[in-house]
Amino acid sequence: MPNPYNTNLDKNAANYEILTPLSMLKRAADIYPQVTAQVYGSVRRTWLQTYQRCVQMANVLNQAGIGTGDTVSIISHNGPELFESHYSIPMAGAVLNTINTRLDAATIAFIITHANSRVIIVDREFSATVKNALAQTEISPLVIDIDDPTFDDGELIGQFEYEAFLSQGHTDYNWCMPTDEWQAISLNYTSGTTGNPKGVVYHHRGAYLAAINMALCWDMQKYPVFMTIVPMFHCNGWCFPWTMALMAGTSVFLRHINVEHMYALIGQEKVTHFGGAPIVLNILSNTPLTNKNPFDHEVKVMTAGAAPPAAVIRSVENMGFKITHVYGLTETYGACVVNEWQHEWDQLDTEQQAQIKSRQGVRAPVQEDHAVLDIDTMEQVPKDGKTIGEICMRGNMVMKGYLNANEATRAAFAGGWFHSGDLAVWYEDGYMEIKDRAKDIIISGGENISSIEIEATLYKHPDILEAAVVARPDEKWGETPCAFITLKPGKAISEADIIDYCRANMARFKAPKHVVFGPLPKTATGKIQKYVLRQQVP
Repeated sequence: MPNPYNTNLDKNAANYEILTPLSMLKRAADIYPQVTAQVYGSVRRTWLQTYQRCVQMANVLNQAGIGTGDTVSIISHNGPELFESHYSIPMAGAVLNTINTRLDAATIAFIITHANSRVIIVDREFSATVKNALAQTEISPLVIDIDDPTFDDGELIGQFEYEAFLSQGHTDYNWCMPTDEWQAISLNYTSGTTGNPKGVVYHHRGAYLAAINMALCWDMQKYPVFMTIVPMFHCNGWCFPWTMALMAGTSVFLRHINVEHMYALIGQEKVTHFGGAPIVLNILSNTPLTNKNPFDHEVKVMTAGAAPPAAVIRSVENMGFKITHVYGLTETYGACVVNEWQHEWDQLDTEQQAQIKSRQGVRAPVQEDHAVLDIDTMEQVPKDGKTIGEICMRGNMVMKGYLNANEATRAAFAGGWFHSGDLAVWYEDGYMEIKDRAKDIIISGGENISSIEIEATLYKHPDILEAAVVARPDEKWGETPCAFITLKPGKAISEADIIDYCRANMARFKAPKHVVFGPLPKTATGKIQKYVLRQQVP
């Protein structure tokens, strides 16, 4: 029998519109024109002003011959130009490529060549590295300088300065929406720790839904004040540049992360939200109270990256911050799993709550599905809190694919799931907890040892500021744990003290056999670089 609902029910202009975060900006300008959108030093811009500037930039980019499918790269600190680029570049039909500011010239040269960047927007702080990178490529993009008046170092290397270039555009320009929501909106490169970085392609549909997802994950109210700690070159700042338009929020920018400045802005601007890697929480919890500017309102903090130790969560929440733990990857638009809080957990003591918050959680509202799967059989592992499997996801918040890397894309999507490479257990209630990266699990004498479990124990020690654990080759056991530790200022403890402490607080066979003291190498987003530590194992 024919389905009667298939008759004359086609999509049309009255009942169908392409999903894109660009519509969120237009709505914010129409409905909240006088609400402050951006704060950076003395710069304060409303949503109408922000929209007009984005239209101008889209106009002048089109005038310069930039259009659909062209890549525009930007290398900048968190600031107005980078924020506006999340709208202006896609409004021109182009693809936004935000580049990690800590990369070396050779890697930047690879990225702009691989992405075939037509335009590069560069803050003068990074101009020397970009100039070196351009000398290593055969392409000749248009270079536009960001001449930030708060930074007076670095040369201008471009053909245009950002404000002068933008001023050539018109605010009444009739920019075009994308013709397909599957159209690329941004290109984000992975860290490339084991070779050249891979280009992760986001589409308009995913960006639109991810923006909504972040607001829902945080129970975000209208008019949030968001302090941009997460670099916008990392998963497009977890998609919050787009979320802010959705929620008529205010983005407060910091050129560089400074704890005293952070606290000052929280008090002055009444910051309600910010995100950051666990290392940011650790810095906050270990900053002397005398250096902090007091604030009298609750600040919500979203953290992701390496699992934050329960001790750090407890310490930060005692200072007036409310932690939401999320999990995701560049390939999933940032956070796609969230530790959804259950009402019955309110009755637990602070130690128990901190332990629960250290889990990664369950699929986020807009993510279709996630599971912990046996790597070989692709079957779900038991929800027993013990059996380790790989975290896999699928849904609208999974990348379109890797740019010009079909084999890598097929491997990532094998079996109809995106393979994260992270190992976890999950519990009867469906909440998962990461145990390690697949490459970070330590196999000692046939036993799997979670480096994260050891790190969580180390962070409980009152004299330890930072800790990371990697495998050390061992003739007898195959591998044994090696701990790299940064002590708090003025503290002095020995390797034997650390090993004895671990043996007293966890299974003895899991305790590190070697300890190395000193500063830990980190990425621009504050993640500890374990691949560097593996090279430093004694």
